[in-house]
Amino acid sequence: MDTRPKTIYLPDTMVNWPWPRTINPHYEDVKAEVDASFRDFKALSPKSQEAFDKCDFGATYPAYQHWLIPTHQEEYTDMENEAVTKERVGIVLDALHNPHKIRPEDECILGEIARQFWARAIQSASLPSQRHFLETFDEYLNSVVVEALDREQGRRRSLDDYIKLRCATVGLKPSLTILEMGMDLPDEVFYHPIIMDLTNCITELIFIDNDMTSYSKEQAAGNEFHNLISIVMLELDLDSGSAMAWAAHYHTEVQKRFIDGLAKVPSWGPSVDVLVKEYLNGAANWVRASHSWGFESQRYFGTMGPKIRQTRLVPLLPGPDRKAM
Repeated sequence: MDTRPKTIYLPDTMVNWPWPRTINPHYEDVKAEVDASFRDFKALSPKSQEAFDKCDFGATYPAYQHWLIPTHQEEYTDMENEAVTKERVGIVLDALHNPHKIRPEDECILGEIARQFWARAIQSASLPSQRHFLETFDEYLNSVVVEALDREQGRRRSLDDYIKLRCATVGLKPSLTILEMGMDLPDEVFYHPIIMDLTNCITELIFIDNDMTSYSKEQAAGNEFHNLISIVMLELDLDSGSAMAWAAHYHTEVQKRFIDGLAKVPSWGPSVDVLVKEYLNGAANWVRASHSWGFESQRYFGTMGPKIRQTRLVPLLPGPDRKAM
């Protein structure tokens, strides 16, 4: 008999985050155009396309993630083994590094989607942002391969190892390069230890919130080895409620690290400092956007997002071996 609770309390990690929810005034117009363009590729099955539309990734992710996200969708990698995932990652990386090369006709559609995206992006993106995107996106895609191998082997990582891998699989660092595509952010700024730590903070905050929000759905799907709450429960011998509280405390600590870090950002002169401020404000807003998206889209809670946001009570879905009677 299943004695687990029927609901889980979801702590509000963002109650004291200084950046409010804001939405780009051009969002609706751009979303309609990007959605139509993506559908033309017929990259997803009708069922997956319907699920993808309900997720409304554009509410938090930049437009280019409309092809980034499918690389991590069930249609492509979430249920694939390491060999297949590695092959598809190789296709995407080759397309990014050769955006003017015609893709083979029998190749996975991800190659052509990636090629068209990058061919357009390099027409307007600054050279530093192009370098930063290729570097961080390579790291992200290779982490997806590692995750696939973990899944194939049934590997459960330690908490520290999981956090290191999750900071890559969340895909946030390549996403942040959209913030600098219209600016020449020097490498000495981008790779400065303080800026890198602030970026790491943003990455951690987003994956913590995502793993807390997605826990019920992930454990029901049997993906418990790639979720912070499940890892904390196993390693620290906690129940789900205590693991949620642990994650919320971790989130608070990282928030403080970010706020304190802002006061330590050096000056590179007025013309660069204004760019750094814009970049960091955009990154901080991303945390709010991602957190809000978890409730505003139907990715994790279906149509119950607004209610769960108010009550903080998440129904615990039955797992693969404990289906509802």
